[in-house]
Amino acid sequence: MKNIKIQAFALTLMLYGISSAAFGQKVNVQQQFNYAEQQTNYMLDELKTADTAGGLVSPRTFENGKFKLVNTKDWTSGFFAGILWFYYDYTRDAKWLKQAQIYTAKLTAEQFDKGTHDLGFMIYCSFGNGYRITGDTNYRKVVIQAAKSLSTRFNAKAGVIRSWDHNKDKWTYPVIIDNMMNLELLFEATRLTGDSSFYKIAVSHANHTIINHYRADYSSYHVVDYNPETGAVIQKNTAQGYSDESAWARGQAWGLYGYTMCYRETHDKKYLILAQNIAKFIFSNPTLPKDLIPYWDYNDPAIPNTPHDASAAAIAASALYELALYSPGSDYREKANTILANLNKSYKAPLNSNGDFILLHSTGHKPAKSEIDVPIIYADYYYLEALLRSKMTIKDYAGR
Repeated sequence: MKNIKIQAFALTLMLYGISSAAFGQKVNVQQQFNYAEQQTNYMLDELKTADTAGGLVSPRTFENGKFKLVNTKDWTSGFFAGILWFYYDYTRDAKWLKQAQIYTAKLTAEQFDKGTHDLGFMIYCSFGNGYRITGDTNYRKVVIQAAKSLSTRFNAKAGVIRSWDHNKDKWTYPVIIDNMMNLELLFEATRLTGDSSFYKIAVSHANHTIINHYRADYSSYHVVDYNPETGAVIQKNTAQGYSDESAWARGQAWGLYGYTMCYRETHDKKYLILAQNIAKFIFSNPTLPKDLIPYWDYNDPAIPNTPHDASAAAIAASALYELALYSPGSDYREKANTILANLNKSYKAPLNSNGDFILLHSTGHKPAKSEIDVPIIYADYYYLEALLRSKMTIKDYAGR
C-alpha cells in the first residue's frame, strides 16, 4: 500500500513539475551552497580559537559583537552538526563528513537527557541526519535511545509531552508549539525498532495540540498549560510572542513544518488540512511583508518598525517544499522559492562577517531582549534544508 501511495504521489509530481524553477523565481542551489560552505569554513577557523570553557561545543549566534557558543544541553546544540551533515549530503566531500562526525560526537551524552523536550532538535538534527546519510548503526542506537528518553516526558492523562521544567511558578505542565518539531524523532524510532509506542505518543501529542493550541483562524498559541492529573487546560499564553493572543511568527512556522511532517509519517489527512490552513493564515496575513519574510510577531502593533525573523521564513520555506508535494496545484513551491530568493538577496551576510553565520535578521526572544535582529544557527539550518528540499521529490521523503 505504501508503495502505491508513493507511486501515485510521484505521478502527480510529474504532472505538475517539481524543478526548483517550476514557478516564478529560480533557486540556484549550487551557488548558495558554495557561498554557505565558504562561510562555514570561516566559522570552523573561528571555532579553532573560540573560548570553549565550560563545555561549549556549538555556535548559536553573534550578538553584541560576540561569537556565542552553547553547551550540549542547549536546545540549539544539534543544528551546527546538522548543517555539516547537509554539506556532506550535498557535496560528498570527505572534509564535511569528518567535521560532521566530530561535532555530532560531542552530543552523544544527550541521548540520555530526560530533562528536555528538545531531543528532536538536539539529536535528530545531528545523529538523525548522520544515520540517514551514512547508515552508521551507532547513530541509529543514539536516535532510539533519545526517543526513549523523550518518551518519559509523555503524560497519558494530558496526552502530550511536557516541554519545560522551569518556571514552575508560572506553569504546571507547559507544552509549547515548538514541541511539534520533536515528534519526528519518535516516528523515526518506530521505523527503526518496530515499537509502535513511539508512534502512538507522537500522534497523541499532535492530536491534542490541534485541539488546544489552534485558534479558529489557524494561528497558534505559544504555550498551553495542562493539569497533569486531569488533562484539563489551565491557561493559554505566550513566552516569546508579543502577547498571549498574538501570533508569534516562529511558532506559526513550527506548526506548519510539524504538521506537514506528521502527514508524511501518518497519511492522516487532518494533518495535511491543518498544515494547509496554517499556510493560509501566514500568507493571507495583512502584516506579512511582500518579500514573505515575516516580522517576529504578526500582531506586533509596531509593524513595520519592528524586527523581522529570517528563521521563521527559513523554517516555513523548508516546510512549504514538502507541503507542495502533497498539495497539487498549490502555489507553495512558488512561495518557498520567493522566500529563498529574498533571503539570498537581502538577508544573507557578506562572506567572513556576521560571526560567519549565513543569514542576518533573525529574532530569538524579543520580550526577553535576547537575540534581536541577529544571526541564529537554526535559521541557517532550515535555510540549507530548504535549499536541499527544493530539489527533492516525494520518493526522497519516503522513510525519512
